[in-house]
Amino acid sequence: MVLKFWNEKIQNKTMRPSYTLEKIKFGTDPTTFQKAVDLYEKGKMTQFKEHVREYSAIVLGTHPYHVDVHAKNYDRGYCECYLGQTDVLCKHMVAVALWAVMEGKLLSDTDKNTIDGVISSGKTGELSKKELTGIEKKITSALHYIKSYGGPSKTWFAYQNSLDEGVARLSAIASELPISKQTTDFVIDLLLRLDKKVCEGGVDDSNGTVGNFMIEAVEMLKEYAKTDPLIMECFKRFRDIETCFGWEEPLLRLIDKH
Repeated sequence: MVLKFWNEKIQNKTMRPSYTLEKIKFGTDPTTFQKAVDLYEKGKMTQFKEHVREYSAIVLGTHPYHVDVHAKNYDRGYCECYLGQTDVLCKHMVAVALWAVMEGKLLSDTDKNTIDGVISSGKTGELSKKELTGIEKKITSALHYIKSYGGPSKTWFAYQNSLDEGVARLSAIASELPISKQTTDFVIDLLLRLDKKVCEGGVDDSNGTVGNFMIEAVEMLKEYAKTDPLIMECFKRFRDIETCFGWEEPLLRLIDKH
């Protein structure tokens, strides 16, 4: 247990951070997040304190590092490690943010697991009306991070981080869907929404973040068709549709082949 490793008296906290575990998980690259989880679970933090607008702690890594993390934005703060000194979000800052959110509570497997890309769940079945509504809400929330860009170059990296987070959220949602014609149509609708955002909605995908997700989602749909060949009927929707970069072509070739 996390508290087993905690050998310092922690001050009673009254200030709640503006971010959530979900925000940290999807807003941080998977490698850094997993390293932060390891620090958190092994109780590598001592002297956790709450201040007016931030949290501080000593994180035991290669050396004891003094770490400050803002209460509003977990990726804003200070760390004495090499990455922290070069303004790169480090595992120590993320670990402190995790403590601010979780307060030493155990993390479940769902909390900890990250998905690097889109994969098929391998499960068959349909979603209930309630489940479908819940996933639609999650999709809408994730799409808010995939927005148009027209700002100055100095905000480019923040914008790219927003795209990364949106795609990470969508990947997690898509990878949990059961395989059926119902969910195939659901994924196709999502792909067409993303295509419209890139083609007409001002999304600057010059780094290929959104495009890569779409390609991976198409590969997932191909796996769906291997499980249930009748799913290929859903791909006929693409026959009269012109997309940005032809991401749907593998699905049309699959129809022609059969």
